[in-house]
Amino acid sequence: MPSRSKWDFSYIGGESSASDAVEIVPSDTVDLVHSVRGLYIGGTGNVKLTTLLGTEVTFIGLSGVLPVGANRVHATGTTATSIVGLI
Repeated sequence: MPSRSKWDFSYIGGESSASDAVEIVPSDTVDLVHSVRGLYIGGTGNVKLTTLLGTEVTFIGLSGVLPVGANRVHATGTTATSIVGLI
């Protein structure tokens, strides 16, 4: 089987539900161990992340599911709590 990039989710279908979940610990210096296809935000707040394509963006006042792939959730700029990565 050919190797896949860490953000290639095509093998499980782009519109399928997540197949796993992982607790997210925001960090300004360390990428996530596994890129995620979305985030669940348990405690309302802001989330600063780096997308799969490398763009840094801050989402304001979030709670619930954020369907954006990410390589990093930043500590600085993130006030949301109970963040879970959807894989």
